Amino acid sequence: MGVMNVRRRLIPAAAATAVTAAALGALSACSSGSSAAVGNTDKFDVVASFYPMAFLAEQIGGDHVNVTSLTQPGQEPHDLEISAKQTAQLEETDAALYLKGLQPTVDEAIGQSGVRTKIDAATLTSLDHAPGTGGHEDDHGHDDEHGHGDEHGHSHSHDGRDPHVWLDPAKYAEIAEGVGKAFQKADPDHATDYKKNTEALVGKLNDLDAEFKTGLEHRKTDVFVTTHAAFGHLAARYGLTEEAINGLAPEAEPSAARVKQLTETAKADGVTTVFYETLISDRTAKTIARDAGLRTDVLDPLEGITDKSRGDDYFQVMESNLRALQTALGAE
Repeated sequence: MGVMNVRRRLIPAAAATAVTAAALGALSACSSGSSAAVGNTDKFDVVASFYPMAFLAEQIGGDHVNVTSLTQPGQEPHDLEISAKQTAQLEETDAALYLKGLQPTVDEAIGQSGVRTKIDAATLTSLDHAPGTGGHEDDHGHDDEHGHGDEHGHSHSHDGRDPHVWLDPAKYAEIAEGVGKAFQKADPDHATDYKKNTEALVGKLNDLDAEFKTGLEHRKTDVFVTTHAAFGHLAARYGLTEEAINGLAPEAEPSAARVKQLTETAKADGVTTVFYETLISDRTAKTIARDAGLRTDVLDPLEGITDKSRGDDYFQVMESNLRALQTALGAE
C-alpha cells in the first residue's frame, strides 16, 4: 500500500483541565530496582526525563548504571513540572538523557544544570516523519506540523517536528546507538559492555521493526483513529494514516459535527476502532465510538509504564500495540 500522510482534526475543547504538579516528590528509581540517591552511588548515575529514555539507559547501561526518572509512573510526561529538589539532584548526576521539545521544564532544567554529559535524543535521529509521506497537510488544508499544544497549553513539538520518535522502532534504534556511544565516552571503563548491550538492543529493535512490517503488510484499511496525535512516526514508517482527535480536555464532549465527520470517515476508510491511551481519560474515545458505532481499544504511546499497561516494558507494550493495530486494520 502507498505510504500515507498523518491527518489531524480538532474538536473544540469545552474547558481546559487544570494541571496539578503535586506529588512529584523526589526522584525514584526506574525498573532497574535501584533506590540509591542520584550521585551517591559507585555506578554511572543517569537521570532520564521519562520512560522511553530511562528504558534505553537501563538496557544499555546494565549493571553499570543507576537510572532515575524525572517522570513518575502514571504521570503524564507533557505535564511535568520540575521541582526544586529535582533541579538540585540534576547537579549530582553523571549524565542526563532527555528528548528536547517534549518536556519544556526538563529542557530548561537540564540546559541550566552543570551535568557533564547531556544527551539529547532529539539530536540522534530525525524528528521529521519517514521519507515518502509527502507533506504534513491534511485534506482540510491545515498544516500538520504536529506542533499543536494540548489542553494544558504544553507544546508537543521540537521546532515544529514530532518528538514521539520512540514509537518508530527504527528511529528508536538510531537513538539507542547514539546513547551507547555517549555512555562509552562518558564512562570508558565499561565501554565494552555498553557497546555489547547497545548492539543487542538495536538488534531487538530491528526485529521489532521487521515484525511490524510483516504484521501490517496485508490489511484492509490504512486508517486508525486515536485521541492523541502521538503515532505519526509509527504511521509514516508502516504506511498508515493517523486520524487524531487532539487538543481537547478529557472531559470535553465531542461535537455533533465531529461525530458525523468521524462516522463518514469510518464508512469511507473502513475504520473499526477508536484508540485511547492509559495515561489520559478514555471518556472521549468511548463517547465517539458509541455514537459512531465503533469499538474502542488501547494504543499505548509508551510515555510511562503503570499497572494498567499491557506489558511490563517497551517491547511487551509495542507487541500489544501491534496486535491492536492488526485487529483494527483487518490485518491477516
